[in-house]
Amino acid sequence: MIRLGELVMILDLHRQGMSVSAIARQVGLDRKTVRRYIARGLAPPAYQPRPAQPTRLAPFEPYLRERVRAFPALTGQRLLREIREQGYLGGYTAVTDFLREVRPATVSAFERRFETPPGRQAQVDFAYFRTTFTDEPSAPRVVWLFSLVLGHSRMLWGRFVAHQDLDTVLRCHVAAFEALGGVPGEILYDRMKTVVLGEAAEGVIYNAKLLAFASHYGFLPKACRPYRAQTKGKVERPFRYIREDFFLARSFRNLDDLNAQFRHWLDSVANARRHATTGRVVVAHFAEEQPALRALPAGPYTAVLRLERRISRDGMVSLDGNLYSMPDSTRRRSVEVQVLTDEVRIFEDQHLVATHPVLEGRGKRLVARGHRQLRPARRDPATADQIQLHARAGEVVGRRPLAFYAAVGRRLAQRGARR
Repeated sequence: MIRLGELVMILDLHRQGMSVSAIARQVGLDRKTVRRYIARGLAPPAYQPRPAQPTRLAPFEPYLRERVRAFPALTGQRLLREIREQGYLGGYTAVTDFLREVRPATVSAFERRFETPPGRQAQVDFAYFRTTFTDEPSAPRVVWLFSLVLGHSRMLWGRFVAHQDLDTVLRCHVAAFEALGGVPGEILYDRMKTVVLGEAAEGVIYNAKLLAFASHYGFLPKACRPYRAQTKGKVERPFRYIREDFFLARSFRNLDDLNAQFRHWLDSVANARRHATTGRVVVAHFAEEQPALRALPAGPYTAVLRLERRISRDGMVSLDGNLYSMPDSTRRRSVEVQVLTDEVRIFEDQHLVATHPVLEGRGKRLVARGHRQLRPARRDPATADQIQLHARAGEVVGRRPLAFYAAVGRRLAQRGARR
């Protein structure tokens, strides 16, 4: 390809009378090329695209185009195997490049926002957090955030816990219901193992203890469809908000301090804000939804988990990484522990001997009042050999060491022997 400047130079040298051979030597072109450009003048050169070379895939393109038109979801590997059986010797990349050109574009449908009426639904899920408590700076801790969000008003309740076991899940439910002052009609769960045991032909298999708990409080448990995060987006979206607006760049002494700061943030920030989706202040919106919640049951949930535990030498029983005290009067070394949603009961020979609130977290030690009897104070060694004589009223008797009375006794004995 010759540039415009070279063309102008050729024409200018030609006008000056220079021969074609001399011009060709000066510009470094063939004489025929120089002669052709002189004959053409300043008309721009016309270039044509290079004719397409036949490819190995070309004979099979009509077949691929027809197959994709009839079955748009056929994979490239499947089509490659089919044309290989027909004699195709080319590579896989040529097939996928061609399929991208001829495969019909898929139009993704917009997600449908699912709004629920007041009191109808809540969503529950756990989120993973990692932190280091200032009380234990050398031990990084993993904590889980249990979160419950009302679907209508987006009222948010949560608690950081050390476990995801069923007893913790039920305790968090009870605390959430009491904080909200009612129970939603149904609760949507991710397929957490503490809730969903599996799936059979007749449907989802739920944990029997959760079903008993749901029956007591009057709500319907509902598992979301697998691999459908959009189903429970109302509870999953706030996790990023909580992590960025509350959790990051804060320090916590322990799990109790973490939850105290989180409750304050919920009351003063999260539930006091105007929600981006509803356009309303969350706590004011909840005030309208709250009357639609089901009333709390008259009595607490009393289902128990029975365990057998041995008493340690210092009179403590270990449960979920925490220690609970036993009375000093306990005689047996093995006792029965009954775990309720909010209470630990310990039985000796079927008699209730200790009751404790459930401790959150690990490594805690709870000694109930009255479980440790006061031991008699030790006598001072300096006065251990002294006695106090009791006198009649009005008389004062001094305290003297026992050695004094021993010496008096020996002196009296000597006098008696002399007589």
